[in-house]
Amino acid sequence: MDLFGHSANKRKLHQPLAERMRPTCIEELVGQEHLIGDGKLVSYIAAGGELPSLLLWGPPGTGKTTLARILAERDGCVLEYLSAVMSGVKDIRAVMARASERRNQYGRRTVLFLDEIHRFSKSQQDALLPHVEAGTVTLIGATTENPSFEVNSALLSRCRVVRLESLSEEALLGLLGRALEDRERGLGAREIQIDADCAATLIERTGGDARRLLGALEIIAGLLEARGIKVIEQAIIDEAVQQKSLSYDKAGEEHYGVVSAFIKSMRGSDPDAACYWMTRMLEGGEDPKFIFRRMVIFASEDIGNADPQALGVATSALAAFQFMGLPEGVLPLTQAVTYLACAPKSNSALTTYGAARKVVREHGSLPVPPKLRNAVTELQKEMGHAKDYRYPHNFTGNYVAENYMPDKLAGTRLYEPSESGYEREIRARLESWRNPGDDGGEES
Repeated sequence: MDLFGHSANKRKLHQPLAERMRPTCIEELVGQEHLIGDGKLVSYIAAGGELPSLLLWGPPGTGKTTLARILAERDGCVLEYLSAVMSGVKDIRAVMARASERRNQYGRRTVLFLDEIHRFSKSQQDALLPHVEAGTVTLIGATTENPSFEVNSALLSRCRVVRLESLSEEALLGLLGRALEDRERGLGAREIQIDADCAATLIERTGGDARRLLGALEIIAGLLEARGIKVIEQAIIDEAVQQKSLSYDKAGEEHYGVVSAFIKSMRGSDPDAACYWMTRMLEGGEDPKFIFRRMVIFASEDIGNADPQALGVATSALAAFQFMGLPEGVLPLTQAVTYLACAPKSNSALTTYGAARKVVREHGSLPVPPKLRNAVTELQKEMGHAKDYRYPHNFTGNYVAENYMPDKLAGTRLYEPSESGYEREIRARLESWRNPGDDGGEES
C-alpha cells in the first residue's frame, strides 16, 4: 500500500498499456534477433557480462528505453534517468554527485539512461565526458538519429553503438497477441477478439512503432467497452487511428534516409519508387521547395546533356507549383519526378567540373594566350592581343580547329560526353572536331 491506501496493482492499472506491457527481462523482448540469442551482445550483457557505455540507436518504438532498463537493473546497479529535452548541465552535475557518493560510500554502480541524447548540445555532451571516462557512471544513451552526426566524437569513441532495427510484422503480431491475452498486465480479462486482417491493418496504421500500436489498442479497447462489444472491426480501427503515422523527421535521420532513397530511385530510372518516396516526404510535412531543389540539382548532376530538357522541366515544374500552390501543385511535381526518372542519365556535368577544378588547382592562374585577348586599344594591338585569332563564323560549318586553353594545357580534355541520350550526338560532333586533320573547312 502507498501513503494514500492504493495498492501497487491498482496503481499499475492506471499506467498506459504500453508501460504495463513493457518487457521486464530479455526473454520478453520481441524482435532484435541480431542482438539477442546465444553469443549475441545483449544476451551476453544481460547474463552478467560487463556492461559498457552504450548508445542505443533506432526508430521510435523499437525498445530502446526497455532495453536500457533491463540492462541497467542487473547486478544491483542504480538507474538514473534524464531526458535531453528537459535536462541541462545542472541536472547532469546532480546525477554525478549522487553517483559519486554511491560509488565511494556504498560501492554501488550507477547507470545513467539519457533519452534523446542527440538533443544535447556540444557543451552538454562535453559535461558528460569526464564522468563517463572516470567510470562515475555507465552511460546508456538513446537516440533516433545517427550517432556519427549527432554525438561528439570524443563521447562516441567511449561508447558502443547498438543499432536497433524496426520491428517486423511478425514481432508486432506477437506483441499484439500478448497484450490481448495477458490478464494481469494486458487486456486479457476483457476477452477482446481480432482477426488477421484487422491485426495487419492496425500494425500498418501505427507505422511499426510498438508504443503507438499498444496506445492505439488501448483506445480501441475503450471504444469497445463503451459500446459493449468485444470484436475489433475495421471501422473501430478507422475511428481510433485516423491516419497511418508516417515516420519522417524533417531534420533527422529518417529525413536523410528518405531523401537518399528518392534521389537513388530517380538515378536508377524507377519512376514508381521515386514517386513513392516523394509522396512520403510530402505527406510527412516536407517543404515542397526542398524536394524541387533536389530535383533541379539532379537534372544537372545525373542527367545533364543526355537530356538538356530535363533542367527546364524541373525549373518549369517549380514555377508551376509556385503559381498553383497545394494541392494542385503536386501534379507538376509528380510530372517532373516521372520525367527525371525516365530520362537518359549522364553525370558528365559533375565529372567535367571535377576535372576542371583539379586542373585549376594544380596549375593555378595560367596566362590567357594573347590571341584570345581583346584588342580594344592601340597598345593592346601592339602587344599582340587578338593576333592570329580566327573567327569561327568566317569558316565553313562555323568551326575552325583552334586551341582555346592556356598554352601549357593545350590538348587537355575535360568534357567526355557519355553514350546516353543526346550526349551520343554531342560525342560524335566533338570527335569530328577533335580530329587533328579537320580544319573546319575553308574560310568563307
